[in-house]
Amino acid sequence: MHKLFKTAAVVVASTLLTSAAMAAEVNLTSQTAGAGTPVGLTATALVEYASERGIANIQLKDGQTGTVYMQAVAEGKVDIVNGPFILPFLMTRGAGPYGKLGKEKGAELGKKIRLLYPYTLSVFYLYAFDAKGIKSWEDLNGRKVLNGPPRGAATSNSKALIQLVTGFKADKDYESVTVNWNQVASAVIDGTADAAVITDLFPGPRVTRISASGAMTAISLPKDKFESEAGQKLLNKPGSVAFSIPMADVKASFGDGWTVISEDDTFRGMAITGGDMVNASMDEEVAYQLTKAHIENIDKIKALAPFMASINFGVLDPKVAGLCGPNPVKFHPGAVRAWEEAGHEVPECAKS
Repeated sequence: MHKLFKTAAVVVASTLLTSAAMAAEVNLTSQTAGAGTPVGLTATALVEYASERGIANIQLKDGQTGTVYMQAVAEGKVDIVNGPFILPFLMTRGAGPYGKLGKEKGAELGKKIRLLYPYTLSVFYLYAFDAKGIKSWEDLNGRKVLNGPPRGAATSNSKALIQLVTGFKADKDYESVTVNWNQVASAVIDGTADAAVITDLFPGPRVTRISASGAMTAISLPKDKFESEAGQKLLNKPGSVAFSIPMADVKASFGDGWTVISEDDTFRGMAITGGDMVNASMDEEVAYQLTKAHIENIDKIKALAPFMASINFGVLDPKVAGLCGPNPVKFHPGAVRAWEEAGHEVPECAKS
């Protein structure tokens, strides 16, 4: 080898080794909610791929509270978190669980949150055991309907969806049932509720547990209500988007033991959107490498559980991902580089 080329090769090799060594020494912290959920599986996948590629050592804690760790990442106390976009939205306004921050402090913190990649967290739809005889939203009249936990946006959204479709009001036209999230499955199984209008997937862990007790029916939002002006306003409010998926995909995901009802070949619902987020101060190269690891392993991530294939990994369309508009979260510059390098178009309104 020519001496000049040999020297250059040694320098390049040395630089690569040094970069790899530096990357391996990066230690990051991550927090997520329940294990086995979309956010939990996505978080554990990132830990694995970051380690395999020598990007970083990520210390992950699951079973954590989203409202708490979203503030922690904004304050720079945690490096990576995932959850719904509604939390940064509320933070920037000093509202809801962030009311004690005040508008000024909330706005300051909320603007420090950056996105690596978005996906669908869960979808509102109606389901019940076949034995309950519920074949349409109108059949909820006079029934006990599980709307969600005693407090929070989920229950409000559930009641609003029922009123949109049927005009029924909680505790007037039907009995509203509320339980903590860890009691949802039991409430449906033991008959505390006749039906549920809550967030889940196709099928999520909670629905899988419930369906082990008997044949079930899932019912789509009616097309006319879904497409109405009032429907689109409700479905696309901050933190959510109008969601649709081919009926064939839903039926294939649920498998035997499920009846899926819609008036056409599309299943419709209300999706809660979010993603994996970091602080704006994260090193651009680290954010780039983390996002690149996610992008290049999307097919593997989709295969982690039956429901993971239907939650829009790799989709940056604002109408699907819930980006732009009232959502204050922008992509980290390193993430933008990774997505564009991979051939994706990042919406200008989602760039920081």
